[in-house]
Amino acid sequence: MLVVADTGNHRVLIWHALPDRDEHPCDVVLGQPDATSEGPAAGGTSTTRGMFLPTGVTIHDGRLIVADAWHHRVLVYDGLPESPFARPDLVLGQPGPDHVEPNAGGECGATTMYWPFGVGVVDGRFYVCDTGNRRVLGWSQGVPDSPGRRPDLVLGQPDAAGREENRGGPAGPDSFRWPHDVCGDGDRLLIADAGNHRVLGWRPHPTRDAGADLVLGQHDLTSTDEWPYGPQRADRLRSPYAADTDAGRLAVADTANNRVLIWTDGPRRDAADVVLGQPTFAANGENRWTGVTPDSMCWPYGISLAGDRLAVADSGNNRVVIWRRG
Repeated sequence: MLVVADTGNHRVLIWHALPDRDEHPCDVVLGQPDATSEGPAAGGTSTTRGMFLPTGVTIHDGRLIVADAWHHRVLVYDGLPESPFARPDLVLGQPGPDHVEPNAGGECGATTMYWPFGVGVVDGRFYVCDTGNRRVLGWSQGVPDSPGRRPDLVLGQPDAAGREENRGGPAGPDSFRWPHDVCGDGDRLLIADAGNHRVLGWRPHPTRDAGADLVLGQHDLTSTDEWPYGPQRADRLRSPYAADTDAGRLAVADTANNRVLIWTDGPRRDAADVVLGQPTFAANGENRWTGVTPDSMCWPYGISLAGDRLAVADSGNNRVVIWRRG
């Protein structure tokens, strides 16, 4: 199957089987009443079924989970919907399906959200990148069964009320600027901290707020350097908005460098060994500064690595591109 957060059209598209040709129409549209409508909250007609800039999507145990970012909530569907404009079965981050205010209209708390951009289930643990609150929330027993269930983990802030960028100071191993995506395996948790131009890693999975022991994209755990000009390298990142792992491999959407970096043996060393979207590790031009081609990219924003396939949401080119590993 393929599920795509079509962010600018405020909807999620579902293909029940992986498309085998270009421009294959989807089977189901969520967030809009039909396949041609757009606009936040279904054009202002429904906050219950509509969406506002949905970003992260994942499927776990047959359930579809959507980060409805600018409605400041996470939507959970108990199965992969087969009917259009389906209503979610559970809403996290808000007191009810018609509430869409930042932090549920109040102060930041354990069960509120502000621009949640990424969601993921890693080794049975459910994580939400609560980006606007500069933190990651974790539930050790999986996806909560009610909006009021508090997370077991608040990562990146000193407590459930904190929401300052980098904890109100310089970046460190235990802080975020824009935590945007989460992935990992049974041994390690990885978080794409886009605003600090890095990916942070914890081994083992943290059970309390703690500093990371791994950083990719920076030379240490306190640096936040950006290299917007000049040659890039295999160990640099600029606004990495997404990451995914599978079978020991790690792929990172190095968004502002218009490329995807791959560590074929996992994050065991600083530098990636494969680059997609650019002719070399030094290049970073949008569509290679030439034009749109099947293997060029412009601001890759989302990524999914599964088996022999890699899917990339090539947001600047308004498309999803899929590679099959040879």
